[in-house]
Amino acid sequence: MLQPALSYLKFIKNSSNQHGVHSPFVYNLLTKCLYTSETPEAFNIVKEHRKWLLQNNTEIEVTDFGAGSRVFKSNLRKVSAIAKNAGMTKKRQRLLSKLVAYLKPSEILEIGTSVGLATVAMRSGNDAVTITTVEGCPATSGIAQEAFEHFGFSDIEQIKNKFDVFFDSENFRSELDFVFVDGNHSKEATLDYFNKLLPKMTNEGVIIFDDIYWSSAMTEAWQTICNHPKVTVSIDTYQWGLAFFRKEQQKEHFTLRV
Repeated sequence: MLQPALSYLKFIKNSSNQHGVHSPFVYNLLTKCLYTSETPEAFNIVKEHRKWLLQNNTEIEVTDFGAGSRVFKSNLRKVSAIAKNAGMTKKRQRLLSKLVAYLKPSEILEIGTSVGLATVAMRSGNDAVTITTVEGCPATSGIAQEAFEHFGFSDIEQIKNKFDVFFDSENFRSELDFVFVDGNHSKEATLDYFNKLLPKMTNEGVIIFDDIYWSSAMTEAWQTICNHPKVTVSIDTYQWGLAFFRKEQQKEHFTLRV
């Protein structure tokens, strides 16, 4: 647990806010989106969904294909405990919702549904967007699907399969402009996902990688992604790494507090 603590101290030392940003694109992203107090109108459904999960004390057996959990010692977990202790925080849900509302993507891909906290947050940013979410664990994907049906999210397409199988399937769409990756927290898998996603990304596209400081290996993967010639703007928010592919942008890296 020492590595994340040291990484956070380094992040705080090196990070800035909008006053240290000279890129108009990133400055507007901060001041007109991430730093605003406004929340998309549909965000109330995110609160209702979280409440619904927190009231669900069903115990499920989680199948973990990645780096495991720092929170749970057993694969038998209550849905409420997953939502409370291992799921996306309310603050991060709000940020994700605002990002979708601001960037206005038409195609969203989520790698790692879990119980659907991030999925519903993204949908609240734009209920007209097409969302495909992939989850390999049968138990958590079942809970997510139950929630989608309960709240009437018939426009969310959930694919229950391992990520590598999905990437080799016909369901892997040809163009994407918003991808949220919260799956296997290993360097090899993260870079593999990035390389498979790269040809599909539009000029306006972004890939958001969760937990980039999960381990030193995950941080190395993020640094490799930042250095890729097709990544023109990269943003380190500590929890997330955002990679943009805007050809008209000068290549720059930002470490920002959000």
